[in-house]
This record gives sequence, structure tokens and C-alpha cells, in this order.
Amino acid sequence: MSWRPEFDPEERPVPSSRVLAVVEDRVIDTRAAEVDGEPLHLGRLGGEPVFAARLPGPPPADAPSLRALLAEGPEDLAQAAGRAAQLLAWEATHTFCGSCGTANERSPRELVRICPSCGAATYPRISPAVIMAVRRGNEVLLARRAGTSRPFWSVLAGFVEPGETLEQAVAREVEEEAGVQVEDVRYEGSQAWPFPSQLMIGFSTRYAGGELRVDTRELAEADWFGPDELPAIPPPFTIAHRLIRGA
Repeated sequence: MSWRPEFDPEERPVPSSRVLAVVEDRVIDTRAAEVDGEPLHLGRLGGEPVFAARLPGPPPADAPSLRALLAEGPEDLAQAAGRAAQLLAWEATHTFCGSCGTANERSPRELVRICPSCGAATYPRISPAVIMAVRRGNEVLLARRAGTSRPFWSVLAGFVEPGETLEQAVAREVEEEAGVQVEDVRYEGSQAWPFPSQLMIGFSTRYAGGELRVDTRELAEADWFGPDELPAIPPPFTIAHRLIRGA
């Protein structure tokens, strides 16, 4: 199965068109005849056009979660569902114009919501976040997030702030959350993360000094781990896993 994200304003659904609905983090793979409103074109999946739309009522009990789909695949369907989740969340949170309060409308030409009153245009928003593997010799710095029941330890991450570079964001987040300084920040890869609309930008970096000092508002605990003593870490589909494993 092949997946190609795109937006074709001329592509119109028919009752049998494939639609991905995301409700309460559940992914429902259905047809246009079963959904509410006008489906939104996502791209082509397996050679056929695929759309995103809302589903009337609660999701079926057996519908997979978006996280499970991302973890277990198939990869192409997971990527399409991630795009659907992001675009549906964008539409839901931009129903009204942020400038004058008028109800927004879909543009017939591109992925943008237009205010018919003042003309303000609202495009889908992507929030850049850095995620980084800090290495000290053959050890990697891992942490558990505060306020979560998940058993995973992972690398540090945080959102990029206005006015700073990605490299500056890496250094700031590590020092703020763990109290140590880093150097030699190197780009490793990225991953779209639809919870709800992040782009995770991955880096590796080297420990440069300082003692671990955990910000307990953000982290429950943090420590250095060698390759043979890793705790439970995020699943292989995540960029966090690849950074930890050094892949």
C-alpha cells in the first residue's frame, strides 16, 4: 500500500470514497456515505483518493487507537490517519475567525480556512518540537515525564520558543529539565507527531558539563543508562526509540 499526501481541490468524494475518521483518538476506516459533512481530501492511499471527515456518534469499540496504529501499522495507513487527525483538529479549533469572530469557511482552492467577513486566512498549524539524545560516553540521558502513568523512559523533548534556533532549543531544554550543558548538536531526523499537530525534530548531542538536577514540574526522574541497562523505552516506530538506539 502506498501513501501520498496531497490536496487536490478538484477531488470530490462519491458515496464509496474511502474516508478516515478520527474520533476520541480512534481511527475509523470507512466510506463517505457513512460520515457527516463534506469530507476533506487527504491524498492517495493504495492508489485511490482518501478523505478525512467526522463520524456521527461515538467510535466503534473495536476501532484501533491512533497510537496503536502508529505503533503496529500498516505504516502507510498510520501516516494517512495521522494527517487526517491533524487536519480534523485544525478545522475543529478554527471554526471561527480569530480576528473578528465570524464563522470561517473552507477555501475551494487550498488547505486554508477563510473568514468571509474580514478575509483573514488560517492555514494548518505545525508546532516544531526538538527531541534529543544526550550522550556521555556510551551512556544516554533518559527521563520519565511527571504526571504520566506510562512506564517508558525516553529522551528529553520540548517546544521551540519564538526567536530561537533549533540548536538553541536543544541546549535550553536540556539545561532547564536536567540541569546539564551540551555541545555538538547534530540533526538526526524528524517525525510527524499528530498529538495534535507537532513536528518532532530529532538531534544527538554530547554532554558538556554539570550535574543532573531534575525539574520536577516536567520530569519524575532522570538518569544515565548504558546500552546494556536500558529501561522500558518508546516503541520502534518513534523517533525517540531511534535516537536512543543510535539508529
